[in-house]
Amino acid sequence: MSFCADCVKGFKHEGTAEGQWEEVGGVKSYVTAAPEGEYDKETVILFCPDVFGPQLINAQLLADDFAKNGYKVVIPDYFNGDPAPEDAFNPGSTFDIMKWFGNHGPEQTRPTLDKVVTALKEQGITKIGATGYCFGARYVFDLAFENITNVSVVSHPTFIKAPEDLEKYLAVSKAPLLINSCTFDERFPHESQAIADQVLGDGKFAPGYKREYFEGCTHGFAVRGDLSNPKVKAGKEGAFKSAVTWFKNKL
Repeated sequence: MSFCADCVKGFKHEGTAEGQWEEVGGVKSYVTAAPEGEYDKETVILFCPDVFGPQLINAQLLADDFAKNGYKVVIPDYFNGDPAPEDAFNPGSTFDIMKWFGNHGPEQTRPTLDKVVTALKEQGITKIGATGYCFGARYVFDLAFENITNVSVVSHPTFIKAPEDLEKYLAVSKAPLLINSCTFDERFPHESQAIADQVLGDGKFAPGYKREYFEGCTHGFAVRGDLSNPKVKAGKEGAFKSAVTWFKNKL
């Protein structure tokens, strides 16, 4: 498994978070929801963040936006209080993503995620829509492989092998899948995008498959993009809109 330079590049977005930190299954999580009575108490959006975790304001603001569309949203801190630091954004940062990953791989992070999922089900959640960005997309696939989740959205995914993971998704998952892809993405390049369409498209995946493509955008655009760039801003907003629409239609 490897990352690309864009996995730790990005821009901090401006805004005030509206959710709160809660313990979910003993795991610190950012939780935000539509006003009481405006969301289904048996449904949740499980937001699987990139390496910057739920501590990054960008992720919190995105979660708040999902909540405003009628959902409860939970971002688990599966990095156990030790996400990649925000200053990794800065030019000249000496942050070593691969060294960090040595202590933040599946062995350290999946058990934490599982605690949150178990707790949500104990709270009466019966439907889970999962949305994952970069690192988090791997967990969206893994949860869908086990049919723990009901609907999947991934944006600029990392650690997805083509064709192997796509063929497995076709064979074992029942969760409709939306992929938000872009022009410049070493982790999910044009070749992988085409394979995804070949394996899952044209009605081959009965539950539902769609891939959106955002021209001129780079890996990370849906959560860490430079909003002063019109193409990136349109891509970020487009990826969010496509995700909400997918959940509204499928979840």
